[in-house]
Amino acid sequence: MKHGMEKQKNKVVIGIVSFIILIIIIIISCIIWYNTSISAVGSGEESKIIQIQKGQTIDSIVDLLKENNLIKSKFAFKLYVKFNKINNYQAGKYDLNSSMNVKQIIDNIVNGNVYEQINITFLEGKTIRWYANKIEQETSNSAQDVYNLLENEEYINKLINKYWFLTDDIKNKDIYYPLEGYLFPDTYTFEDKDVSVEKIFEILLDQTDKVFSKYRKDIQNTGYTTHELLTMASIVEMEGAREVDRKNIASVLYNRLNANMSLGIDSTTYYASKVEVGTRDLYQSELNAINPYNTRAINMEGKLPVGPISSISDASLQAVIYPNKTEYLYFSSDKDRNVYFSKTFKEHEQVINTLKLQGKWYNFN
Repeated sequence: MKHGMEKQKNKVVIGIVSFIILIIIIIISCIIWYNTSISAVGSGEESKIIQIQKGQTIDSIVDLLKENNLIKSKFAFKLYVKFNKINNYQAGKYDLNSSMNVKQIIDNIVNGNVYEQINITFLEGKTIRWYANKIEQETSNSAQDVYNLLENEEYINKLINKYWFLTDDIKNKDIYYPLEGYLFPDTYTFEDKDVSVEKIFEILLDQTDKVFSKYRKDIQNTGYTTHELLTMASIVEMEGAREVDRKNIASVLYNRLNANMSLGIDSTTYYASKVEVGTRDLYQSELNAINPYNTRAINMEGKLPVGPISSISDASLQAVIYPNKTEYLYFSSDKDRNVYFSKTFKEHEQVINTLKLQGKWYNFN
């Protein structure tokens, strides 16, 4: 009897011990599962930009993270949030990656470590050289990265195939930079400083497409190619600050081309000499230099420069598509960018002499 009771007691003890061991195994397994589930998805740094909206629920946040493969378990994530009593998520964009564990992800969205986008303003009337320096200043790229991409013939061919307004004209061997004038000026938002030059060009060219497409039919009706119109628009941009001046300058360009006259535009000479307008006066040797950009050179009668000389505004594009109808053949700009128009060379000379007397004329050395 006593032996049977001891045997029964041992069974109870063994059962209790077994149960305790089972509980311990379950607890340990749960801890292992939990720690594993809140660890990083991977060791790589596959970046994902996640947008947390104001007032967004934890369920929708968890769904978003799981959809982007940033967490292993939605349940484990919710447990972590509950255990740590987390409820103050900050709205915004976050740059998260697969090497982050749940704690790191939570720390980011609780502390508001939002993804910092950058805004870059590209101005009208600026050259590719200015754009390249701007990209170097605002991003992780160098100016040389810009030039290297522009020299990549395979890349340029790909762009020509993608955008209707880009043609083989930009591959002319005499053109300094194939995308000169085609990168539409505006303020753009980029994901971060590590944005590639290719991505910058793509975003700017997409905007060019939007602007140019508004006038596509009218561009075709002018009888000039898009490249020629853009070249004229860049001259208008450099020579005229006011809308009324731009339409009159465009008229002068058309009138001189139709009369087989050289354009004789100083800004084309600046560009040909790779001198930024306004930095200094031109030398006489530069004015006379034979260059397919320099409309003051001999043998440039009735010819446009080989390509655009700056970025353009919408207003300058409109000016060459819808110019004023005038009889002007000449115009002069003073150092304050005021523009004076003349029908005859005699009138033109009188304007120049007046500007010289007033000290407003550019002096060339």
